[in-house]
Formats: sequence, C-alpha cells, structure tokens
Amino acid sequence: MAETLVKRVVIAGGGTAGWLAAAVLSRQLGMILDITLVESEEIGTIGVGEATIPTMRAFQGLLGIDEREFMRATKASFKLGIAFEGWTRPGDRYVHSFGTVGKSTWMGDFQHFWLAAKARGDAGDIGDYCYELQAAEAGRFAIDERSQLNYAYHLDAGLYARFLRARAEADGLKRVEGRIAQVDQDPDNGHIRALVLESGERIEGDLFIDCTGFAALLIGKTLDVSYEDWGHWLPTDSAFAVQTAAVEPARPYTRAIAHGAGWRWQIPLQHRVGNGLIYASAHLSDDAARARLLDAVEGEVLIEPRKIRYRTGRRLRVWDKNCIALSLASGFVEPLESTTLHLIMTGLTRLMQQFPSEGISPAVVNRYNDQSRRELEAVRDFIVLHYHLNHRDEPFWRERRAMAIPDTLRARIALFEDAAQTYQGADDLFRTDSWLQVLLGQGVQPRAHHPMAWIMPRDQLATALRDIKRNIAAAVSQLPQHQAFLDRYCAPA
Repeated sequence: MAETLVKRVVIAGGGTAGWLAAAVLSRQLGMILDITLVESEEIGTIGVGEATIPTMRAFQGLLGIDEREFMRATKASFKLGIAFEGWTRPGDRYVHSFGTVGKSTWMGDFQHFWLAAKARGDAGDIGDYCYELQAAEAGRFAIDERSQLNYAYHLDAGLYARFLRARAEADGLKRVEGRIAQVDQDPDNGHIRALVLESGERIEGDLFIDCTGFAALLIGKTLDVSYEDWGHWLPTDSAFAVQTAAVEPARPYTRAIAHGAGWRWQIPLQHRVGNGLIYASAHLSDDAARARLLDAVEGEVLIEPRKIRYRTGRRLRVWDKNCIALSLASGFVEPLESTTLHLIMTGLTRLMQQFPSEGISPAVVNRYNDQSRRELEAVRDFIVLHYHLNHRDEPFWRERRAMAIPDTLRARIALFEDAAQTYQGADDLFRTDSWLQVLLGQGVQPRAHHPMAWIMPRDQLATALRDIKRNIAAAVSQLPQHQAFLDRYCAPA
C-alpha cells in the first residue's frame, strides 16, 4: 500500500463527468478533503449526451437533488424508453421500455406464459403487457402514487454541468481556470504529483481524476495505459450533432432510427430537440452524413452541426497508480442505450465505496478495475446485440450480421433461442426485461419455453393475459399527456 494519505483530490477537466465527480466528492467527503477542479473555458466539451436511464434518479437522490429544481435548470423532459426504428429492417419498429413485462413466477419469467398463449392465438404483442411501454406509445406521463412509472430523463448536458458546478462550489470545491501544459510525475514510482498549467501554476494532489475526454491527458498521454479497440464489433466512429426547435409536443421516449451506415437519435427537451447521426466513416463520408442528418431533422436548425470522432473500446486499466479515469477518458461505448452518464455515476459510486484515504492499495485498484471492465463489457454486449441481429441489406448491416460476436453475447442469444430464458448477471446493467424486449424486437423467436406455461388451463391463461392488458390500458388512459404534465411540473416555483 502506498504510504501517501489521500487528502488532496484534483479533477482534471469539467463537463458532465468532471462536475459530477466534483458534486459527489464535495457533498460526501468535502469535510475531510481538499478538492480542486481544473478546466479551461477555451476547451469545449462533447456534451451531446442528453438521454439517461432510471438509475440516475437514485444517484441524484444520494446527492439530495430536488427533481423539479434539476429539471427546470436542465430543461429536462421525462423518458420511458427508446423506440428503435428500422433496426431489423426498414419500416420495422419496437420499443425498449424501462418497465417490467407482465407478471413472472419463481419458476420462470412472463415470456414463457406469453409464448404458450401466443402459440394458441390467445396473446397480443409483448408490449401490450408493459405499463411503461404503453404509456410511452400513448405519449402520457405522470408522477403520483398511482402511476409508479419507472422513468429517466432527457436533459441538456451543458446546463447539467452548470447545475452541478453551482452545487459543488457551494459545498466548498475550488475551481481553477487554465489549460494543462504539463503533468509532473514522481520519478521513483510514476505517480502524478501535480498538474502544471500554461500560466505556470502548479495544482498538486494525492489522487487525480481524469475527466479530459477522448484526449485522456492523464490516463493515456501521461501514464500510457493502453486502449483496447472494439471497432471490430462496433465500427461506427463518427457523429454529427445538431439542435433544432421543437415542432411537436415532447414524446416521453428517445428515438433511435437506423440508416444505411449507422443510426440517428432524436431527443426532446423542454426548449428544443437534440439530434445526431452516428455513422461508420468507412461506409459514409462526412459530407454525406451531415447532409443526411440535416435532411432528416424537423424544425429550425439552431446551431451548426458539430462533428465528433471517437473510437469504441476501453482502457485496460481505468485506475492506474494514483489516477482514475472517468467517462470518455476511460473508454467509450456509443450512446445507443444512453449509458454514458450511468457509467460515470457507477465509477464514482465505486470510488466512494473504496475511497483510498489511508493510501492506495493495489488490491483495491485491482478490484476497481475488474468491476469496471466487467460492467463495460456487459454494456458492450448489449449494444452489439442490436447491430448483430438485423435483416437489413446494406453492406454495413450485412457485415454486422456476419461478424463474430463476443462469446458472452453468443451464449445469451443461444439461451434465448433454445429456451426463451433471459437473465441479469451480477455485473449486468440491463435487466431481464430489457434483454427480452430487445431480443424479441430484433426478431429472435425462441424454439422452446418452460413447460409450466402448459400446466395452466388455456382459458385461465388467456383470461390472465387479457386482464393484465386491460388493467394497463385503463391505467394509461388516466395519465395526462406528457407535455401537459411536463409544463405543470416544471413551471417556475
């Protein structure tokens, strides 16, 4: 164990990752730590990630963030899931919602009953039995004791960083403006001693958090931690992002719309719509991608489209020596399932639970790195699933269909094909219901299911499914329209 006590924490870089780290550390450990964040206003942030998943609500609860205050500050809207359009073939559509599908038993999940009833002609679409999915499709939403919807947010990432900054600075965090010109390392052990700014100012610390984005100034350029490329599974490497004026009420879901060389997103906020186009540059030129995005968006274009280059993969170690990398500096899996903010939050949660106040332990570092690796690999598999299970006819999509996939993912697909089984492992972010909705949505039809479904009399099973569907429809009909609820909920205090 390193002998240096950790009393001074330096966060390199702002943006959402930097200010989330600042907000968490200053709120929870500000009484015992000296925390400094270094950023330059001259260096922009990526800041296009505007969709989240429900785990964010619990994390913000730990920070004592009031939901209405947060939503007003970030112009946020509510999100019940993602609509995938054209992912199996042009014209197809399904929704991956945040809800529980049907009712399960200890012996097996709902899909086994549904498959048995469907084979007899007694069941509707799988989405008929999910409250959140039906509410999303109806454009309805509410927060009250009766609705109990499982939801996340669409938000303005730039406004969110400002919101977090205000909280962190109120809790005593020190912010230093300036560009990092040099990173000073201990010649004996390679640990980082200080960030040296262009002005000559030295920012010394015991623990450094790298939030410098794809530049990875600390974990990559200074500590030279290698990067494992996942481009053979996820070959998209470019994006354009643009903001447009809203032309319709905000839908309570994200749209992910496939195109010939990737996909594009549409994310409704209170004050505008976030749009972007993800593509593989080997299959689509930058000019064609930009034109494709602008041809597809609706409403007045508010900013010049911004081009982003990226490389999908991960750092072999996200904690090396006395440096921990977060977000883009640690690795990147494209934003198809809105996992970017979640991965920042889980990285910070692990840090808080294993904080090295008495010195940096190799055992703790190894544990942190192993957890981070397994978590990101599980997210990777879920993203690859969408690409691999397609029936589109463009070269990009044919290659995705034919590619060799990770063994871990191949085993999951086979389990569902053979026995209609899904599961959530210890390191998995996505629940069984998520795997079920995407596997079915991408066209996988199980060859068999659990025999318990045949034990229930046909009339009883048909009635049970009919009651679930009817109760969900009745509950959805009582919800207000999402835009109307959003306007009331986020009205000035």
